[in-house]
Amino acid sequence: MLRIRLNWYQTGKRKCADGICAIFIKKITMKRFLVLSFYLLVIISFLSAQEIKYPDSWTDGQYYTVNGARLWVVTVGKGEPLILIAGGPGGAHIGLRRFDSLAKSNIQLIYFDAFGRGKSDTAKDVKEYTLERDIEDIEGLRKAMHLDKISLLGHSYGGVVAQGYAVKYGQHVSHLILANTFHSFVMWQENDDNSNHEIKTNYPEVWDELMKIREQGAVSSDPQHQEIYGRVPYGFLYAYNPEHFEPRPGVHRKPYPNPNNTKLYYQMVGKDGDFIVGSDIGNFDYRKELKNLKMPVLILAGRYDRVAVPWMEVKYKEYCPQAEFVMFEHSGHNPQVEEPDKEFPVIVDFMKK
Repeated sequence: MLRIRLNWYQTGKRKCADGICAIFIKKITMKRFLVLSFYLLVIISFLSAQEIKYPDSWTDGQYYTVNGARLWVVTVGKGEPLILIAGGPGGAHIGLRRFDSLAKSNIQLIYFDAFGRGKSDTAKDVKEYTLERDIEDIEGLRKAMHLDKISLLGHSYGGVVAQGYAVKYGQHVSHLILANTFHSFVMWQENDDNSNHEIKTNYPEVWDELMKIREQGAVSSDPQHQEIYGRVPYGFLYAYNPEHFEPRPGVHRKPYPNPNNTKLYYQMVGKDGDFIVGSDIGNFDYRKELKNLKMPVLILAGRYDRVAVPWMEVKYKEYCPQAEFVMFEHSGHNPQVEEPDKEFPVIVDFMKK
């Protein structure tokens, strides 16, 4: 047995029992004890950090065949499996890597590019992209990875998929985390209406151009319409502090393949989906089913989210009263970027339930 010798103050009194002498300690040099404890904690923290390997999303994953398509999967850490589902619809997993530090808390993060996104296979026909397919691919991925129960974290549109999976395959869900997401097509339509109101009010020059081409028959999915709509900075609609999403001087990020599939997006939200939701997004509705979920549920929202708007988010308290609900006061659509120091402890504590 290895013993660490400390500088103790001892009385010198000894008490013998069965030939074994024990030294009674009268006083510990508290300062030295605290210093030693500090260094031990530093060493333990360092060793724990060394155990986590953060893979490269471009190269350090593997393909799983799910429902006839190859899906690119990247895992971080070990522990309870947590599948993270990206938003969009059409977004790749790369935008979720801000959650990496959760792997320090005995959580295995399972990132993946869903069908039609990122490095995963794409469809020959855009009609293959459906909400039902995305839900079934979660079940297929669970089976392909030989997992029994999984936890889910769905962000934005990813939460729509996560809710659909939890409703249909609840027996396989350990924990459900719904981050800045939507409970129904009604809420998604409010996303459109509120976003357009904000653009009309704050970017009138963009709005005027949109109205001119719309009067001529243009719709959201038309390239010219997309170009004009895209002039509105991301941070305006999605952030509490837009600076969090501005490019950093001198930092050049390696482009990720197919990070946002716009053809998929408009297939699922409808050809004029930035104004009138249609297709799959125009029909989903979990409001009546959420109260029946048996697993622990955590719902995360941002006070300045102009997309998953707060007045609609708080209705989750009515539709899913058993859930834990947390509003982040200095965040928009991405608390994992704007308030990670507050959001991540909430997630870690929740995962322990």
